[in-house]
Amino acid sequence: MSKYRIIGNMTGNSMDAIDLVLTEFDGDKMTDVCTFTRPYEQDMQVKIEQLRRKVFNKTRAEIEALPEFRPVHDEYVQQIATCINEMCALNGIDKKSVDAIGFHGKTLDHNPPSKAHTDGSQPYTLQIGSGQMLADLTDIAVVYDFRSDPLMAGFDGAPLVPPHNAHIAATEGDGIYYNGGNTSNFAVINHGVAQIGADAGPFNEYTDNYVRRYCGESFDKGGIWGKKGQLNMDLLQEIFDSSRAFYEHSLPKSGDPAYYHKEHIFQYVENKALVPVDVIHTFEYAAAYIAVQALSLIPANVSLPHRLILFGGGWKNPLVRESFADLLIGKGEILPEHQESFAALRNRFAYQPIIKLSELGNYMEARLFADLARYRLENKAWEIPEIIEKGKTIICGVIAKPNAEKGKYIDCICRAAKGWQEEQKND
Repeated sequence: MSKYRIIGNMTGNSMDAIDLVLTEFDGDKMTDVCTFTRPYEQDMQVKIEQLRRKVFNKTRAEIEALPEFRPVHDEYVQQIATCINEMCALNGIDKKSVDAIGFHGKTLDHNPPSKAHTDGSQPYTLQIGSGQMLADLTDIAVVYDFRSDPLMAGFDGAPLVPPHNAHIAATEGDGIYYNGGNTSNFAVINHGVAQIGADAGPFNEYTDNYVRRYCGESFDKGGIWGKKGQLNMDLLQEIFDSSRAFYEHSLPKSGDPAYYHKEHIFQYVENKALVPVDVIHTFEYAAAYIAVQALSLIPANVSLPHRLILFGGGWKNPLVRESFADLLIGKGEILPEHQESFAALRNRFAYQPIIKLSELGNYMEARLFADLARYRLENKAWEIPEIIEKGKTIICGVIAKPNAEKGKYIDCICRAAKGWQEEQKND
């Protein structure tokens, strides 16, 4: 079996921090050597959010023409490189011993086939981040642009985590692996194999953004604000109604913050003059509610393990975690249209669900990209359930090696950005 030392990097949609993990791989056995986290400065959060709005539904050429694109892009990659170099220095890591960096990049737009086919648009995805620039700044090879390959082959390209969950299941055991980040996603692992995986919907998206705007905090640490409030069922109904097409879409599916109509929901909150702590409580309840509603869409031919393994910072909020547990056993408030489906979900569990916070949870997504990089170095197909089901194999990612002749970077935007179909025709 091949052995690797790979740094995984993740900067999620929540834009809270740059997360790094150096993982040693001995086959599928994974050992984390060291980790590193640096919170985003508020200035960078603002720049990324502004850029996200400007690049929405734009082609590569249109994005590259934006005067602010390259400055924001370069600053983003430079910050990640600085963190990688600092992590190695702080932990005495010889960079020559590191085989690669698994680099996801920053997702700014996503229009996967599961959505595009419903509105007649062309599928695309948008991650920014030059792997070549990062390789040059760190002197380590970089594997990146993982989403483009499955998307250009007709699949959603996200979530990418189910195969990594299956690898972890070799020691953690079978279960429903549930990530709670900006968006929640899950994978059902039976007999060590990922059977289905999908995005569920907004998790920290509403809460984090609302708390930043109205409370001056980065997030609701420990659910302090939410615990002071009460559930507003009208707001919960509005949250679901505003994005009903996404929530009710069959699995597998891939989400994006643009689908969740955050500004509409915040305008609703202002128009109704709702009490802030009630808003936060309801947003946190909605995170758990949407996570359960997504499980109710799992096809009947997929058996549900009774263990639910939680990872991601959002699950550290006790209000979210307790609401999730209650809803799985029939407690808590349920919207009228979900009474039947939630009851059916409960009946599918052979035993009462057991919920566990994963010890590997804090750096799960960063480690995922280290794992993806390992597969690309070995030219192995990433076993995304929907791709395996279709009898296809897809190798994900591009490799960039440090280049002594540093210069203009042409890989700042992923290959599957809007208009990639025409670009392929013209090649």
